[in-house]
Amino acid sequence: MACFVVPAAEAAVTTIATKIISKKETTPETIHINMDGAITEVEKIPFSRKLKWLNNLLWGGSALLAFEHLWHGEIAPWFPFLTAAGNPADALQMLHEMATTGVAMSALVTAVWAGMLGLSTIMEKKAALDASRMLPSKQEKSE
Repeated sequence: MACFVVPAAEAAVTTIATKIISKKETTPETIHINMDGAITEVEKIPFSRKLKWLNNLLWGGSALLAFEHLWHGEIAPWFPFLTAAGNPADALQMLHEMATTGVAMSALVTAVWAGMLGLSTIMEKKAALDASRMLPSKQEKSE
């Protein structure tokens, strides 16, 4: 009935956090990457962009779920918008769904995003390690 409200609320909070964090990030970190024997310097992915990934996942999922609930007539274009909110018995069921299904969906999306963060960090570290192996050492430079 209203399970999409919880991920939408999380998306709103993370959107605000993204705006604040992106203003605080000044200069991007750079890493060296080995590309077919040539060392290339690239910018490390800033955390605000990674947080934007979570925003996109949450907003997209919430919009899709809202459309599905609209399709099934659970959302109305008049107040209180959620048809279950008009009846106290249905409201209790709606709150239960938000507390169980909505929170579970938000937690799952956040866990998937955390996995994406872990993978991107591993890939960045591996690329930096490969590049450091290709860079000439200080001893070789002095000769």
